Amino acid sequence: MSDPHTARSAGLDRFVLNPGRVEWGTLGLMLGCYAVWGAALIWLPPLSVWLAVPVLACLITLHSSLCHEALHGHPFRLRALNEALMALPLNLAIPYGRFRDTHLAHHRDERLTDPYDDPESNYLDPARWRRLGLPARLLLRVNNTLLGRVLLGPLLGQIRIMVADWRLIRGGSMAVLRDWLLHILGAGLTLWLVGQSALPLWAYLLAAYLGLAILKIRTFLEHRAHVSPAARTVIIERGGVLGFLFLNNNLHVVHHSHPGVPWYALPKLYRSRRAEFLRRNEGYAYPSYGAVLRRYALRAKDPVAHPIWSERR
Repeated sequence: MSDPHTARSAGLDRFVLNPGRVEWGTLGLMLGCYAVWGAALIWLPPLSVWLAVPVLACLITLHSSLCHEALHGHPFRLRALNEALMALPLNLAIPYGRFRDTHLAHHRDERLTDPYDDPESNYLDPARWRRLGLPARLLLRVNNTLLGRVLLGPLLGQIRIMVADWRLIRGGSMAVLRDWLLHILGAGLTLWLVGQSALPLWAYLLAAYLGLAILKIRTFLEHRAHVSPAARTVIIERGGVLGFLFLNNNLHVVHHSHPGVPWYALPKLYRSRRAEFLRRNEGYAYPSYGAVLRRYALRAKDPVAHPIWSERR
C-alpha cells in the first residue's frame, strides 16, 4: 500500500501535498461538514422536513467520505487526531473502527473481489450461491441492479456487517466489541443532538438511510472480477456533484494505486497520467454516473456468484 514516502519516491511529491503537515483543505471540509449539518438540523426543519431530509442525506454521504479520508491518514498524520474528528457517526450505522479495519484489508489489491478475503466484495462463492434458496437468490439479483443496490443495499450491507461482527465478538474479539461500544456512544450523542432540533427522529433515520444509499452508487461498480488485480478497479471520468460527495473516489483506480494521495489531488494526478491509468485497469471506465445509471438502473452489471472463482483458487 502506498504512503506519502512511497509516493514521493515514485515522483508523486507534487500530489502528496505538505507531507507531515496538516492538510488544511481536508480539515476545513471536515469542520464545515459538521457546521452545515448542525445548521441544517436547526434551520431547515421549521421550513420543511422534506427539504431537511435530502440536505442531511448529502451531508451524511460527505461525512462518510471524510471518514474514508481519515482512515487513510488525512488531514493529520496522527491516527488518534483523525479518529477524534470522525467520532460522531452521522450515518448511525457503521462503526468507524470497523470501517477502518475492513477497508484497509480491502486495499490488498491482489485480493480484490475475493468473496472471503475482500471484506467489501459483493460476490459470493459459487458453491454458496448454489446452496441459496430461490427467495434469497431473487433478492440478491435485485440487489445487483443499481436501483436495487440503492434501495436494498444499505439494509443488506448492515445485516451482513452486524452478523459478521457478532460472530467475531462471540469468538472473543475485544477489538470489535470496543469498536461497537464506541459507536453506540457516538450514535447516542448524534441522536441526542438530533433530538434538540425540530426534526422528527423518523426523518433523520430516513436521511441516514438515504445517505448510505447515495454511497451505494459509488460502490456499485468500483470493482469487477478480473484475472489481473490491476484491472479490477474502475474510473468514472466525470463525477459531477456525486464526485464531490465521494471526494473524487470516482477516480477509484487512482486512489487504489496511491491511497496516500489526498482527495483534492486525485483529479490532477489522473489528468497527468490518464493513459497510464486506463492501461492499468484495461479500460474499465465510464464517462459519468449518468452513463452508469442509464446502463444499469434495472440491469445487473455482474452475476452474484464470482464468475472466475475457479480460476483464482
